[in-house]
Amino acid sequence: MLDSWLADKPVIPGSKAVAAIWGGLSAAAIQRGRPRPVNDTWVAACCLAYQLPLATLNLRDFKDFAEHHGLRLLEP
Repeated sequence: MLDSWLADKPVIPGSKAVAAIWGGLSAAAIQRGRPRPVNDTWVAACCLAYQLPLATLNLRDFKDFAEHHGLRLLEP
């Protein structure tokens, strides 16, 4: 059922590279005193690993990744 729902949607696969970037992003955020939610950090890690910009209306939660890690945000 999930496979049929995902059939026409682009999916960015997880990988060791994404996991390593996720760990670095998480640690850096904690060191800055601003830990980030796991799901936001995973989205940012996927975009960074695959060198993709992130299109989101939720800019507030991702500006930290843009400022400190070079995540490209597509603002509306």
